[in-house]
Amino acid sequence: MTSTVPTSVDPGKIREVLDGRWAHVRRDARENLDDPDFLPVYGETMQEARERVTRAAKKLADSGRVGLGFPKEFGGEADSGASVTSIEMLAFGDLSLMVKAGVQWGLFGGALELLGTRRHHEKYLRDVMSFDLPGCFAMTETGHGSDVQQLRTTCTYDPETETFDLHTPHQAARKDYIGNAAKDGRMAVVFAQLVTRGENHGVHAWLVPIRDAEGNPCPGVTIGDDGPKAGLPGVDNGRLSFDHVTVPRDMLLDRYGQVVADGTYTSSIENETRRFFTMLGTLVRGRVSVGGSASSATKLALDIAVRYGNVRRQFAAPGEDREIVINDYLVHQRKLLPALAKTYGLHFAQSTLVETMHDVQTAVHVHGQEVDEAAQRELESRAAGLKVAQTGHATATIQMCREACGGAGYLQENRLPHLKADTDVFTTFEGDNTVLLQLVAKGLLTGYRDSFGSLDGWGRVGFVADMVRETVLERTAARALIARLVDALPGRDDEDIPMLERGWQLKMFEFREKHSLEGAIRRLRKNSTTEGMAPFDMFNDVQDHVLKTAQTHIDRIVLESFVAGVDRTEDPAAKALLDKLCDLYALSTIEADKAWFLEHGQLTAARAKLLTSTVNQLLKELRPHITTLVDAFAIPAEWKAARILEEEDDRQEAMAARDAELRAQNAEGTPDGTATAVEVPPGQ
Repeated sequence: MTSTVPTSVDPGKIREVLDGRWAHVRRDARENLDDPDFLPVYGETMQEARERVTRAAKKLADSGRVGLGFPKEFGGEADSGASVTSIEMLAFGDLSLMVKAGVQWGLFGGALELLGTRRHHEKYLRDVMSFDLPGCFAMTETGHGSDVQQLRTTCTYDPETETFDLHTPHQAARKDYIGNAAKDGRMAVVFAQLVTRGENHGVHAWLVPIRDAEGNPCPGVTIGDDGPKAGLPGVDNGRLSFDHVTVPRDMLLDRYGQVVADGTYTSSIENETRRFFTMLGTLVRGRVSVGGSASSATKLALDIAVRYGNVRRQFAAPGEDREIVINDYLVHQRKLLPALAKTYGLHFAQSTLVETMHDVQTAVHVHGQEVDEAAQRELESRAAGLKVAQTGHATATIQMCREACGGAGYLQENRLPHLKADTDVFTTFEGDNTVLLQLVAKGLLTGYRDSFGSLDGWGRVGFVADMVRETVLERTAARALIARLVDALPGRDDEDIPMLERGWQLKMFEFREKHSLEGAIRRLRKNSTTEGMAPFDMFNDVQDHVLKTAQTHIDRIVLESFVAGVDRTEDPAAKALLDKLCDLYALSTIEADKAWFLEHGQLTAARAKLLTSTVNQLLKELRPHITTLVDAFAIPAEWKAARILEEEDDRQEAMAARDAELRAQNAEGTPDGTATAVEVPPGQ
């Protein structure tokens, strides 16, 4: 049962919890990332935006803040968690700069570091970090985005010349949407099928020069410009094609696969599929960064909408002259507060994910330990699931905030249109969200994302129980806390358990996930025993159920992360407020899927009505703290670049001056010595 929230809560105490393990990185960003080039400029042409963002990227490199994730011997800090946190903070500025930085130091530099070996590092890494060597990450093809394993670009080894022949066999195989390609990139990490001695060894990566020192395309390289996009005008996305380009043997990034002079291929990972996923798994930082950046944009949109809702007035109550602040309307609270609650939950889930990623990658790349495959699979699944949740939430919430600000929200100068346009692509880059949901679901169904395979054995007795025990009941890192809360539930009928009982909320989320998973498995098992049913149809037939399973899993992860975040909050007032916000996340999520819970006997009609009234009561209790909740994001005022907030500040100052004048008149009285009858409400 949640406690009463004090009248006043210090947002700084909440910020301390939100800032977490890399608080020093967040603090440094707030204090020092104040260059105008780091913010969007409204009305720029695409060319102007590209030039400004390139200039800003160089400034960022010169500041020394881009090396957090790189090895110490090259001037970095070998701190991948700090690297992701810095990208999240950069995302409060111009998202074109965040993406440009992510391409240069996350994707291009990250692939060079994690897929290459020492000779690559010594030759190129410092120039990558300084932005003296702008680069590209050339994986996606026009015809293959999500199915990377089936890329059509080839790189064939010739032992006579000891070089590779890189070739784009047709238009669908050209590299497309490649950041830095259209204007700045001089070198690319190109992913292609490695062929040697007539045998294809699967997708590998090469360092390939694409422009010479004068900026002209290298021989055999064709460079195109993707042109204007819906958003991110400062990112020079382009297309790359290769017409039998010669690539020296030592340009193969060969940490996981080597080709010696005579063309013999060797690898420490014999299985091609396992090798492929190991290589891609090292690049998970990019997906984690995209999710965190989407959440930063969401926080910024909510900050703008909440502050506007505090001063924008519409319609007077009967008998009143003063119009009502729109944040006082229940319907407005139902827009903003549940979105705020989910944003907090996603923040805590992201923090846990970043810590996990940091620990897993540090163990391997800093301490030289063997890859823990189970931990790596769990990391990739969690990164995929949270990227889906955060980017989907950003798209929905930024649109809601735009509408919540009315016509003002449609003006570019008020930032929201930029946030909406720039984040729209987040749902499909670094993994299409629908495909990523399937990845999460397949991980739940089999324990291995790369071994879904045939459905042999799915009909055996006890399969469902085994799978559920190995997935759903294996809880998150907060499992001890969660188990204690669930086990503390009174042994009476759910009908009598208060909805603000945390254990009941957790139990509802767990039941929904467990039941969805069991149902998907039962349907798959039935299909596996259906004579003549093709393997593709067996899975395709239940795809809706499978995606539901993944979604319920993500929701549970977020709730459990939120609960753990509340638990580690030390300040009593801050803890009480976060506790109530966690209630709102849990109950608004259940309310949004009320039909499912009713259909599956977890809510009665009476309880469903009580659920809605409980959510409304939570909104009423949280309304006085809505500004505190966005204050805790600690977004510097100069980062917001929203004229709507500056105008309201000016308006508030003018009103305060007017109020002071009226109060002075009241104190002095009228010229005839009588007191004035003007009443000035405090703060109005």
